[in-house]
Amino acid sequence: MFLEPHFKGQRSGWIEVICGCMFSGKTEELIRRLKRAKIAEMKVEIFKPKVDTRYDDSSIVSHDTSAVLATPADHSSRLLRISDDVKVVGIDEAQFFDAELPDVCQQLALNGVRVIVAGLDMDYRGIPFGSMPYLLAIAEYVTKVHAICVHCGNLATHSYRLADGDSVVLLGEKEQYEPRCRACYQMGNILRLK
Repeated sequence: MFLEPHFKGQRSGWIEVICGCMFSGKTEELIRRLKRAKIAEMKVEIFKPKVDTRYDDSSIVSHDTSAVLATPADHSSRLLRISDDVKVVGIDEAQFFDAELPDVCQQLALNGVRVIVAGLDMDYRGIPFGSMPYLLAIAEYVTKVHAICVHCGNLATHSYRLADGDSVVLLGEKEQYEPRCRACYQMGNILRLK
């Protein structure tokens, strides 16, 4: 599905991606950017995957409990049904959306919308997560945020899963995951195999 761009005399839109491991402040940064757009009196729409019900069914919520109302969507095509006056679209937990999300973001940007996407860049196995690598490739702006490794205090880049199981998607919090640097992440995986 491709929408004809309708620039209406405005400069074209773009895609911004905020990525990192769990507890790195991705949602907090997304909320900060969306609030600034609202202060600038820009019309904003915010979306989250319907599957993400950890904190709230209809809000995006950061780990520090900042929250903004969002529309839960079961498919990325829902994002294309925004009104013509929307200038900024925020998307949280992008890794849980379907594979068409990058195309949807491209279409929105071609139609003059600033698209701000936040999501995990890697899953608990250290593998690029869902559509995130594609979004990183097509974005004009990329911000990688870091948590602090709970074992050594260095910058954390990985989401280490504490809970058992091998399902890629396991919604959870501090009881299921912790942020770790590359070395502590590897050490944990080595010890787990023993």
